[in-house]
Amino acid sequence: MKKTIIYLIIPCLLLLAACSSSHRVTSSWKAQDLSGVPAINKVLVLGVINEKDRRIRENMEAQLVQDLTAKGYSAIGSMSEFGPTSFQKMTEENALKRLKSSNFDAVIIITLLDKSKERSFVPGSVRYQPYAVRYNRFWGYYSTYYDRIYTPGYYTTDTKFLFETSMYRLENKDNDLLYSAQSEAFDPGSAEEMASSYGKSIVNDMEKNGVIIKK
Repeated sequence: MKKTIIYLIIPCLLLLAACSSSHRVTSSWKAQDLSGVPAINKVLVLGVINEKDRRIRENMEAQLVQDLTAKGYSAIGSMSEFGPTSFQKMTEENALKRLKSSNFDAVIIITLLDKSKERSFVPGSVRYQPYAVRYNRFWGYYSTYYDRIYTPGYYTTDTKFLFETSMYRLENKDNDLLYSAQSEAFDPGSAEEMASSYGKSIVNDMEKNGVIIKK
């Protein structure tokens, strides 16, 4: 009976893992001492993503804005505030003037570092049968292992996205880097789904590292 329960639980755990967030933080860094950093109130979320992936940029910016707002911050996406070209062809001085004139004291940059295709082999499926059926009867044993050995696998092609998220403080002349994280999404169902899991994973990591606090 115990073996039967175990065999039933394992597929369920695998199914839950497959349905979990499609985005995860792989590594992150924060400034060593955040105690002396003035409070951050208004944040610009700026996507540096190829124009052909504009939908991804729109969703990533909007979702991170939503998640930061839920934590009590005043967050605005660059596309809604400045349009799709944002700071293109501007000097650093003019860009900073534009940000400070709008009272932004921090900017979060979302960069799509890489978008690649990965081909992987999926083994053939194995039909589950309880232990007693598989081993106590000739046909149960034969049919179970026949399926395991002779069911062919197949190849599938998935898309992998690699992102970097960096947060800069704008109040001082050095525009200090406060936080940086690399994260990845593997074959998300849609741009909306990827953005949703991205926002949650990044904001949770920022909160865990003390970069942001719930106000």
